Amino acid sequence: MLMRSEPFTDVNRLAQQLLGGSATGTWSRPTVMPVDAYRNGDEFVIVLDLPGVDTDAIDIDVERNVLTVRAERRPVDLGEQAQATLTERPFGVFSRQMFLGDALDTDRIQATYQHGVLALRIPIAEKAKPRKITVSGHAESDPKVISG
Repeated sequence: MLMRSEPFTDVNRLAQQLLGGSATGTWSRPTVMPVDAYRNGDEFVIVLDLPGVDTDAIDIDVERNVLTVRAERRPVDLGEQAQATLTERPFGVFSRQMFLGDALDTDRIQATYQHGVLALRIPIAEKAKPRKITVSGHAESDPKVISG
């Protein structure tokens, strides 16, 4: 159903945590966003955490079964008189790319964004759903079974 296209995502995340790298993503080097993916009945669900991101700053594309989600969390304008004493919340560009299998109907993806969580629901394609195949009776043109 889903193949990860970013083999070094976990390695990069671990290195960033251990080495204290910048949490600010750029358009050329975006930060990876956390994701969960699961099948729920006749649909595949992908859930991404994007707290503090406006809906107009979320971009979702599908091209040749490659799903790309990009978002930008802009820094809060503190005003001219404010002096930040602690800034831990990451901002900048976040991105995630995933390969979707042929079993998914990418023409009918639905996206909802609520409480900082983006949920993508992708129906399972009709051709990929389990189905019964009926067996017809013996016909004259069918091969003869020789019993021994």
